[in-house]
Amino acid sequence: MANESEVEPVREAEILEVSIDPPFYELTREINELIARRAYELFESRGFEHGRDREDWLRAQSEILVNVPVDIEETDTGFAIRADVPGFGEQDLQVRIAPRALCITGKRQKASDQKAGETASSERHANQIFCVLDLPHEIDPGRVDATLNDGALVVTLIKVATSNETSVQARVAAA
Repeated sequence: MANESEVEPVREAEILEVSIDPPFYELTREINELIARRAYELFESRGFEHGRDREDWLRAQSEILVNVPVDIEETDTGFAIRADVPGFGEQDLQVRIAPRALCITGKRQKASDQKAGETASSERHANQIFCVLDLPHEIDPGRVDATLNDGALVVTLIKVATSNETSVQARVAAA
């Protein structure tokens, strides 16, 4: 059995996907539609009572998406992003990158079975993560490292050097 304190690197082929053009547009649309359907169900269950749209939307959002606390640390050469994702495994998470954005998605199924006599009931709750982070600098999609350890996803990104970031050397004339 492996030491539990070891950092398990996330396999690049499974977790990283480079997205170009409108980044994460399709994912955003799917999540929005899911929340909108649930918000409408809540509106419908109250007998179509108007005036509580925001409350319905926020409740639907909290039922569908898990809140993911994220810390972003910027250095001269890149970013270190830490997201708390307790209960999500490597197979549950995906990290997608675009030149100026990072998207963390995840979905897990929890199942609990209760048996009483011959009757069996099953309850399933889908917990999803959807977090898009806009970055102030372009990153190199080929130089991304992601690790998952004890419920913390750490993504390290390297900035792309721009032509504006050239070094200037000053000459001092001897008199």
